[in-house]
Amino acid sequence: MATAAAASTSEAEAEPKAGPTAEGEEDDVKTARTRRKVLSRAVAAATYKAVEPGWDQPEEGASESDGDEEYAMASSAESSPGEYEWEYDEEEEKNQLEIERLEEQLSINVYDYNCHVDLIRLLRLEGELTKVRMARQKMSEIFPLTEELWLEWLHDEVSMALDGLDREHVYDLFEKAVKDYICPNIWLEYGQYSVGGIGQKGGLEKVRSVFERALSSVGLHMTKGLAIWEAYREFESAIVEAARPIAGFLSPFDREQTFDSQLEKVHSLFRRQLAIPLYDMEATFAEYEEWSEDPIPESVIQNYNKALQQLERYKPYEEALLQAEAPRLAEYQAYIDFEMKIGDPARVQLIFERALVENCLVPDLWIRYSQYLDRQLKVKDLVLSVHNRAVRNCPWTVALWSRYLLAMERHGVDHRVISVTFEKALSAGFIQATDYVEIWQAYLDYLRRRVDFKQDSSKELEELRSAFSRALEYLKQEVEERFNESGDPSCMIMQNWARIEARLCNNMQKARELWDSIMTKGNAKYANMWLEYYNLERAHGDTQHCRKALHRAVQCTSDYPEHVCEVLLTMERTEGTLEDWDIAVQKTETRLARVNEQRIKAAEKEAALAQQEEEKAEQRKRARAEKKALKKKKKTRGADKRKAEEDDEKEWGDDEEEQPSKRRKVENSTPPAGEAQDLEAETGLFGKSAPLDVDAPSKQKERAAALKRDVPKVPHDSSKDSITVFVSNLPYSMGEPDVKLRPLFEACGEVADIRPIFSNRGDFRGYCYVEFKEEKSALQALQLDRKTVEGRPMFVSPCVDKSKNPDFKVFRYSTALEKHKLFVSGLPFSCTKEELEEICKAHGTVKDIRLVTNRAGKPKGLAYVEYENESQASQAVLKMDGMTIKDNVIKVAISNPPQRKVPEKPEARKAPGGAMVPRQIYGAKSRTAGKEKHESPFALLAC
Repeated sequence: MATAAAASTSEAEAEPKAGPTAEGEEDDVKTARTRRKVLSRAVAAATYKAVEPGWDQPEEGASESDGDEEYAMASSAESSPGEYEWEYDEEEEKNQLEIERLEEQLSINVYDYNCHVDLIRLLRLEGELTKVRMARQKMSEIFPLTEELWLEWLHDEVSMALDGLDREHVYDLFEKAVKDYICPNIWLEYGQYSVGGIGQKGGLEKVRSVFERALSSVGLHMTKGLAIWEAYREFESAIVEAARPIAGFLSPFDREQTFDSQLEKVHSLFRRQLAIPLYDMEATFAEYEEWSEDPIPESVIQNYNKALQQLERYKPYEEALLQAEAPRLAEYQAYIDFEMKIGDPARVQLIFERALVENCLVPDLWIRYSQYLDRQLKVKDLVLSVHNRAVRNCPWTVALWSRYLLAMERHGVDHRVISVTFEKALSAGFIQATDYVEIWQAYLDYLRRRVDFKQDSSKELEELRSAFSRALEYLKQEVEERFNESGDPSCMIMQNWARIEARLCNNMQKARELWDSIMTKGNAKYANMWLEYYNLERAHGDTQHCRKALHRAVQCTSDYPEHVCEVLLTMERTEGTLEDWDIAVQKTETRLARVNEQRIKAAEKEAALAQQEEEKAEQRKRARAEKKALKKKKKTRGADKRKAEEDDEKEWGDDEEEQPSKRRKVENSTPPAGEAQDLEAETGLFGKSAPLDVDAPSKQKERAAALKRDVPKVPHDSSKDSITVFVSNLPYSMGEPDVKLRPLFEACGEVADIRPIFSNRGDFRGYCYVEFKEEKSALQALQLDRKTVEGRPMFVSPCVDKSKNPDFKVFRYSTALEKHKLFVSGLPFSCTKEELEEICKAHGTVKDIRLVTNRAGKPKGLAYVEYENESQASQAVLKMDGMTIKDNVIKVAISNPPQRKVPEKPEARKAPGGAMVPRQIYGAKSRTAGKEKHESPFALLAC
């Protein structure tokens, strides 16, 4: 049988295999092989000391740091020689000032992730060992740490560990590290470090426990799991080799109990590994054949071949990950879909964990993962651990907190722990007022489920009522102060409280008080609110209060008064007396008459406003016509004046031969050269100063106008709108627009024609039509919108006939809430796109930046910044809002533009009385079908 040392030597001498490496990083393979060789020597050295009768007893006088020295050798395989040397240079004072600034910043905002990282880096550089440990501890309590931060922390602590207590402290750190993310490298470091304590009591079991947990966590990792398997196998092989010299001196029974059983452990590890699809499986199988003295069992070969077949099925997804760039979310999503179809829970969990290492700030991925665990695995510790990590990574996502509270309740977590978690959620910094309403609803639902309503009074019921009161106070003070709204305009929390009091506590008096409060908050004008209250009274109150509620509703409702009146009449028809019926009819008729009168007045007012607008438009039209006529009259008067001047010159005895030349001057503005000289001599004789320079601007305009008159006008062909784009906001000074614009648009496809628009004087009016041969070229040309042309943003839009489509508007940007995009205001006008991008990219991956300009291309001090995901945008808001840029204090918020108000066109019709009444006279008919479905009070009555 080959020894472990020989196996290590042959492995080091073998050429590296072709094919994908662990996550595409070839250095990882070299580091892993170096580490395994060092580990083998470390394990062998530690095991030789321990393999005596009573393996777990440390040798008398043996130093506990011997194993640590071996671990340090393994760790140094991937560290630079001077990694732990603290150097003080001339910048020490500067670093101390920066440390003080960072500590002050964290005292203001403890959620500043980059500030934590910078502080730890500087403290480590300055050698502040105690402070850097405290800084790391504080950061780990708030954020999960990355693999790099954990490894750096662990290496520092290992280098300072001196005794058994320090070793236990390092063990605790490793336990925290492996809970943040699934990191094969951290598990490998954990296993190596535990080998250093093999000489302690229980050391051998500790090492095996760590490696077994590592295999359960990352042993299925197709590209990085191999290192864990090989390190574990090297450890067990080293124990075999350490026990071999004494095996011949043992009795058959003792040999079977020690040496043979240890040999079987190595066999078991080989067989378990070969049954799992991992990269480089062929080399592992060849190593097993060389190591084993006996032939490999047929069952092992069958499992190995089956694993090879599985490897071929997984390879396309692994190769897609290797070829893509981080964070590779789409590739991971496809991989997750594939694993979920197969349905192996361990592999599904692993691929989720791998995806979250690179996409830890994607809330949807955490939601999908936690949902899978809630519905499929239902393992308490695993489920709660994932929920906890989710809210630590994305604390601004209310859905994750709500799911966490439900999971804790589902698995019977102590009430005090759930309450503490809820308090953390309130301080998480949600970005919308409605998020706070949602988290309060989730917590109140949980408290309601704790109450035993069969008892008249209980501690849980009082806690529920107290929580409802606190929720209303919190939304009124904390949320309204921050967002200028409570987030609960319909008072859903108060409605739920009223339902609980009425249905479960039989306390209609409290329910009525709550509904009175709801109506005073601006809800009395809505019919659906009154009918909701009526239904509650109908189910749990009495007829008297139902009648009272409906009478108040008739007087107060302004959106659907007809519906409320109908409900009142229906109730009186089935339950009321004649007197009740008469009162109801009188009240409803009076109310509807008043409503109709108000509507007619409103319609008349609207019609009058429309008439005023029409009159103003007509006045503007007449004014333009008069101005045009006056301008034409002035032009005619000028022509008459010039003719009179010509007549005067003729009276002074001008030669007849010179008159045609003068007429040509007026008509064509470009006399022949000879005639121009004669005219110059003549004007010199009479002292006239009118210049005759043919290159003067006025002459150029006249010539352009003459040329314009010579070009026949081409009427617009609306049948070609689909292959035509409208280009506007071009500089009026642009010469030969068709020539200058053609190369720009030919990049989108073959251009059939460019039609610039000129005024009657021949001036370019700043817009034109560009016609293509194909529709796809016109669509591609729309991408040139806002491109700068001669210092101005060029507008490119579809060619649409406004007379046929008067409501057509083109706005290329979203007007809805975009959580991944920021709106920045207060920027200095001199701030460039590159400067803003340099500031923004420190908080995440910037996909696009748009500086808002006016039509002349001048900046307005506004910008939109688009990040890769909403988590990065949220972090940027926290860190950039209130920042000073070039003496300007900027404001940063999530992009949520206000709704654009489109003026309604007066569409009126004649009422029976002759007045102009708008079409939307009855509320229900003026709403869309979607709104009617949710807002119509009849839907509530049907319930």
